[in-house]
Amino acid sequence: MPASILVIEDEPAIQELLALNITLAGHTPMRAISAEHAQELLRNAIPDLILLDWMLPGMSGIEFARKLKADSSTKQIPIIMLTARGDEFDKVRGLEVGADDYVTKPFSPKELNARIKAVLRRRSPQMTDDPIEIQGLHLDPITHRVKGNDVIIDLGPTEFRLLHFFMSSPERVHSRSQLLDKVWGDRVFVEDRTVDVHIRRLRNALSISGHEDLIQTVRGAGYRLSAVKN
Repeated sequence: MPASILVIEDEPAIQELLALNITLAGHTPMRAISAEHAQELLRNAIPDLILLDWMLPGMSGIEFARKLKADSSTKQIPIIMLTARGDEFDKVRGLEVGADDYVTKPFSPKELNARIKAVLRRRSPQMTDDPIEIQGLHLDPITHRVKGNDVIIDLGPTEFRLLHFFMSSPERVHSRSQLLDKVWGDRVFVEDRTVDVHIRRLRNALSISGHEDLIQTVRGAGYRLSAVKN
């Protein structure tokens, strides 16, 4: 599943290279030339990951990272720091304020893509393109295909995203509001009961291969996908 990645870099050539690299990797870049510019963008859209340059005009990258982690609306966004600073002390400072990884310039596009993929896998596994299989149910994010016991299952786009999210975090219980934030997006305003409608559709679609019982209702808490055979 493509991720939206906010690039905060004041050097136009480097920003352009980063945005191109992100696009070629199948993700969607957002661009900001400063922390202040990034703050404006974050009022309208919350990205899945931030590439943050250490040396920025105005507020520094390290100060902005600290501010992001102190704000309830942005503290969950993973951050990869980009900098020419390679000293261990500086790396520790970046990690201490909440950065998830640290890439020292110059870096290769291949290395950066590997770091992005690793951070998304840890923090937002549904954003990676790794295929997943649980109890004979196979989901491939690249081809957008789902098979259950070798039977092709036809899913709508919302049901596909919902199943991908569940399969990326099996056994974990998710409330309706959490599912709305993660699957629909926190800027989309729909009722909690919308989740119930799509859960029913997903279960109906999975019934063709006998996997409808994987999606379980947890009374008073929400829903989960069980990877444990009954």
